[in-house]
Parts: sequence; structure tokens; C-alpha cells
Amino acid sequence: MKFPHFVCWSLLLAVGTSSAQPMTFDNAWQQLLTVSDKLQAESQEVLRAQAEQKAGEDLGLPSVDIKGSYTHLEKPIELDLRDLNPLASLGSESLPPALGGALASIPSSMFVTPFTEQDIFRASLQAMWPIYTGGKITAAQGIHAALVAEKEQQFQLVIRDLFNLLVDRYYAVSVTETLMQTQLQLVASLTKHADHALKLEEQGQIAKVERLNAQVALENARVSAGSAKRQHEMAMIALSRMLHQQSIIPSSQLFMLQNQPSLPRLSQLTMTQHPALKLLEAKEDQATGLIDVEKGRYQPSVFLYGNYTLYEDDSLFSQVEPDWMVGLGVKVPLLSREGRSGKVEAAKSALLQARYTKAQTQQDLSLLLDQSYRQLLQAQEEVLALDTSLTLAEENLRLREIAFNQGLSTSIDRVDAELKLSAVKTQQLGAKYRYIQSYARLMAISGQLDDFIGRTNQL
Repeated sequence: MKFPHFVCWSLLLAVGTSSAQPMTFDNAWQQLLTVSDKLQAESQEVLRAQAEQKAGEDLGLPSVDIKGSYTHLEKPIELDLRDLNPLASLGSESLPPALGGALASIPSSMFVTPFTEQDIFRASLQAMWPIYTGGKITAAQGIHAALVAEKEQQFQLVIRDLFNLLVDRYYAVSVTETLMQTQLQLVASLTKHADHALKLEEQGQIAKVERLNAQVALENARVSAGSAKRQHEMAMIALSRMLHQQSIIPSSQLFMLQNQPSLPRLSQLTMTQHPALKLLEAKEDQATGLIDVEKGRYQPSVFLYGNYTLYEDDSLFSQVEPDWMVGLGVKVPLLSREGRSGKVEAAKSALLQARYTKAQTQQDLSLLLDQSYRQLLQAQEEVLALDTSLTLAEENLRLREIAFNQGLSTSIDRVDAELKLSAVKTQQLGAKYRYIQSYARLMAISGQLDDFIGRTNQL
């Protein structure tokens, strides 16, 4: 027994989805938050910024180091007493004979005092504690905090982008499935019509061209049904890959609101809560902190320092040198090759750039909000207007069917009525999909993701 094409496709589709489990949009969203690699990558950016912020908290703490050294001298440092005044100015001839003879009898090595060895080993514990740095440490810590805020807002932007993408892919499965079923119904209807036309041709009630027209329409419908089937398969694959699942059957259906959201309220929420604006505010804070850092390079630095000797050789110099020392140091910058004034101007330019970018982003968000809202209204109007067109197309098909069976209408009229009905269904389905997309964008822009999810749970 040979099954019609649309029956075979339906059987294959049923086999392919037999192991799939129904999944609501809420469950799909929770699954995406868990398995999204992009989201995990962005979360690591946040963690990295937080780790850098934590590291910056130690900038004001003292540093303690163990320092060791080995030094090889050309020769040991020694002191010859005969080189010191007044002995150096006295010659043996100027001394009394008894004293000069006594000095001459003393070995020269007795006058030499070694201070160090030729190889010197040292180890010490050194500490430094900044007391005042001209505000550079405080500014650097503020930059780290602003960087954390920036990465957190970037994370929120990624969440909203993923939300819109999930809405597109999740409901695309339902839309393409309905479109496929519409095309399969068209194939089934045109198959019956072609069979009927063949019988009428055999009975001599219609011309051959009428039967050929029905056959051509059927073949075209089969091609369209095949295309719709592949679109549905690609939508299923895209959603499954996104959620890291083998196969998924969306259970949340397309919907429309009875009362549309308030545009002024959406605008207020967007301008006060949108992550892109908060991200740019964090960049402003970073630029302000950078200005403070560069200005701090003009200020003096005050610090405490100390040193404790852990190991030293047994030389006279080591015995003279104290084992430990502490002190207060001051460093005043006078001339620098770092271009401090240019860096200050560059930091000010970064601040102005962030402010101008924020102003432009506010305009872009306002425009995007207005466009999405009007697209929502346009899609709603199309859906409602096509209800009447759908009723008309169904009635027209019914009448054309009766007229064709009675020989009062041609096959072309019958096929055109069938195609018009399919076109109206497809057009209305597309309008409902655009409505969902526009509503999701509005909720994502204004930060009301939970409101959209709540609507899907009410169905």
C-alpha cells in the first residue's frame, strides 16, 4: 500500500519526536540559564573582575619581603692605620730613634684591619607600608569596583540577548510546525481534488487542462510542504542545540494580550534600569577614578619602612651595622618622563566619551522601545484583521468546491480558493509570531522578563 506524501511525513515526524518531552517556556528558560556556554563565559568575566577588586583591597597594606644577596668584591675592604692622619704625615725620620725603631719592628699586617670578606652573604627582612599616596590607592580601588559593576551589567545584557534568542527559537518550533501542518492539509486537500478531477476527466465532464492544473497545484503544494518540513526540522535542531537537549516539544503556545503594556511605564523602566546605561555609568566611574590616579602622580608619597637582618657574615662591618632599623620616608615627584599632564587629559576624554555614549544609548533605547511597541500594535492589528479574511477564505473555498463539483466552476478557481485560504493562515501565523517577538523585546528592554514568563505560565 502506498501512503500519500503528507502521511509519510507525519509518520516520520511522530517517530522523531516520540522520545521528546514537552517543555514549557519557563522550563526552557531555566534550562538555558544552566547550560548556556556564553552565559558561563560572561559569569567568569564577573568573577575575574571581583577577584581583581579583592586584590586591590590589599594595596593599602604593608609589604614584607625577604631579601638575600651574594656579592663578590674585587678585594676585601680593609683599613691600614698608617694611612690615617696624623700617622700618615709622620715619617720614620721625624720620630725619635727609639720610637721609630719600635714602629719599624712591628709587622705591617698588624696595622691592617679587615672590614669585610671578599665574598659577602646577606639576608634580611624588609617591610614597607604606604601611609599617603596622593589618593592613587583609593582611586585604583574605586576603578576595580566600577569594573565589577561594568561586568555585572554586561552579564545582564547577555541574559536579555539570550532571552530574546530563546523566544525566537522556542516559538519558531510551534510556528513552523503549524505551518507544516497547514501545508500538509493543503496537500491532502489538493490530492483529493486532483483525484476527483481525474475521475471527472475520465467521465468527460472537464477538460484535460483542468485536471493538469489540479495536478500542478498538488505538486507545488508538495514542494512547499517539504520546505515547511525542513524549516520545522531546523527550528527543532536550533532549539535543541541551544538547550543541550536531544529533542524538545514546546508546550507553551502563541498568545496575545487583551490589554497592551503602557509605553510611558516601559520607557521609565528602561531609562532607569537598563543594563547598558548602568554599564556606561560604571565606565564614567572608571574614567573619574583614572583622572584621580593621574592627578595623584603629582602628589608626594609618604611611607614607613623597616629592615631586620636575618643572616650576615662574621665581619667587622657586620658587627658595627645594627640588626634592625625603622624609618619614615617621603617621595616628592619633581620631573617625570611619564607624561602626567597628557594622561590626565586622556582620562578626561575617556570620561566625556562615556557621557556622550550614554546620551546616545538613551536615544537608541528610546527609539528601539518605540519601534518594538509599534511593531507589537501592527502585529495585533494584522491578526485581528486576518480573522475576517480567514472566514472569507474558508467560505469562498466551500462555495468553489460546490461549484466545481456541479461543473459551474473551473479547477483553477477551486485551486485558487485553496491557496488563498492557506496564504491567509500562513500570514496570520506570521503576525502572531511577530507579536510574540515584539512583546518579548519590550519586556527584555524594560527588564520585565518575569512578566513575559508569567504570561506563558497562565496559558
